[in-house]
Amino acid sequence: MTGELQLHDEDGDARCVYCGAQAVGPCARCASPVCGSCCVLTEGGARVYAICIACDRRSGRSLRRAWLTVILWVAGPLVTLALAVLLLAWLTGK
Repeated sequence: MTGELQLHDEDGDARCVYCGAQAVGPCARCASPVCGSCCVLTEGGARVYAICIACDRRSGRSLRRAWLTVILWVAGPLVTLALAVLLLAWLTGK
């Protein structure tokens, strides 16, 4: 049930971890329940996510770093394999 606000008390309303107001949803990074006043919207992605003010202070609201990680995970092995093929071709003289 990630991505959903999980309720844990009898009256059924989760509270913001920063100000105690009724939470509207979880932070996209740390999953803490936050209200609309204690969150900011992300920038640079196909979808817009709400992150808490602590996560915004820690790493900012840009998704550029996350996209760079995805690109490196995809391109890194491909470049390594291409270099291995070139090295083997050079060693065999073809």
